[in-house]
Amino acid sequence: MFYPGAVMEKGSLYLFPTTLGDGPSEDVLPKGTLALLNRIDIFIAEEIRTARRFLKKAGITRNLDEITFFLLNEHTKQQELDSYLEPAEKGKSIGLLSEAGTPCVADPGSVIVSMAHNRGIRVIPLTGPSSILLALMASGFNGQDFSFAGYLPIEREKRKRKLKELEKAIYEKNQTQLFIETPYRNNQMVRSVLEVCKGETMLCLAVDLTMGSEMIVVKSVYDWRKKIPDINKRPCVFLLYK
Repeated sequence: MFYPGAVMEKGSLYLFPTTLGDGPSEDVLPKGTLALLNRIDIFIAEEIRTARRFLKKAGITRNLDEITFFLLNEHTKQQELDSYLEPAEKGKSIGLLSEAGTPCVADPGSVIVSMAHNRGIRVIPLTGPSSILLALMASGFNGQDFSFAGYLPIEREKRKRKLKELEKAIYEKNQTQLFIETPYRNNQMVRSVLEVCKGETMLCLAVDLTMGSEMIVVKSVYDWRKKIPDINKRPCVFLLYK
């Protein structure tokens, strides 16, 4: 029972990683993370249909129609965001779901996490797959000093200038460079890398991570040019090193 004058304990904001592909959730998500999903009935997600599909695959036992979803993407207005954390301020915990992989990394979730900190709401990150870290682990490149550039410019000449900038950092700072692309533009990105970068620069393509079709290949740009791969519409992390 809540008594007048008592301080209501706030709920928490849980950051839930999701699967990177269509494989079984239990293959990549810990039991504790999966169990916690069943205790949350309010979720913030980038795309509600994807979120519902993930929760069903993850083994949610209750009716999905009883779960409240808040939409967080580039079209969400600030006045909408301001209301998303109200349940947590009233004692209800909320889950933030990534569209794929880890929330808030190449993902719009960081804005709601920042708001939670400002409001004194506890933020709890949970274990799950990160395509960026998985790719770095498997590349054999420098894992002590690396930089994630996110999405590179779409416009061809701006993209080429950015690639030259990233390659310069590899040789001057001994720093691994990681970036991603919208899957249907992957082949354009590969061609730009092979056109711009030095032949001795190493390129790792980490494709379809955690899936049955996973492919992680490291070659010099010179060797990639001999046979250009087709990774159209396949999720990929690009890594450059020397």
